[in-house]
Amino acid sequence: MNEQPVLRTDREDGLTTLTLNRPEKLNAMNVPAFVALRAHVDAIAADKTVGCVVLEGAGRSFCAGHDLDSIAEGEHPPAKNFTPETIDALEALPQPVIGKLHGHCFTGGLELALACDILVAADDTKLGDTHGQWGLVPIWGMTVRLPERVGLSKAKELMFTSRRFTGLEAAGMGLVDRSVPADQLDRAVDQLVAEILANSWGTNRIDKQLLADSGERSRTEMLLHERSSPHGHAEDMAERMARVADKKPNS
Repeated sequence: MNEQPVLRTDREDGLTTLTLNRPEKLNAMNVPAFVALRAHVDAIAADKTVGCVVLEGAGRSFCAGHDLDSIAEGEHPPAKNFTPETIDALEALPQPVIGKLHGHCFTGGLELALACDILVAADDTKLGDTHGQWGLVPIWGMTVRLPERVGLSKAKELMFTSRRFTGLEAAGMGLVDRSVPADQLDRAVDQLVAEILANSWGTNRIDKQLLADSGERSRTEMLLHERSSPHGHAEDMAERMARVADKKPNS
């Protein structure tokens, strides 16, 4: 058994990578994997040295879904709703989270990916919701997050048919934000990370919280909420604005 089902790697520039590490199972999620993921997510949430998170899978796949063997054996998570609440915690991370998809991204793996802020997939990634194929019902957020991404009608089609589709097709329907040839996936994600980390980490955190707030308020309420600066200002605002003031006007 893999003793580290989820690995955390930190880079000095502020990038933290979480790697699902059950490649022999195509990174299918079981209870130990969720326990490890939750520990990392909780630690990252309180870590001011992290400016961006990438979630990826080791080996041939991102995540093939919920480990069916674990379901059949009658798995016992630490608490009743521990697994969906872990995905909620991933979604609630204050830092921008990029899902880096390749290989397989099915069902529970897709639910996990949908908790990320930005999704970048290899063109040949295979995605789909196969709950119906196995007589399962979603509890990790599929019926909420999938329609948010692709709209209600398309979500119904994908869920009712258990259809598989490629990363390129997923980009066309808005399920992922970008699809690139497999040999360009690393470079595409690295470029995106660099752009995010170059921005104010404080602004990114506040923007992400304001966007989350908008789901709980009417449009008018949200406009008033935003202009009240409920989450304050970025800590590096003065420093960044000073750089503008220090610049000499063009001659």
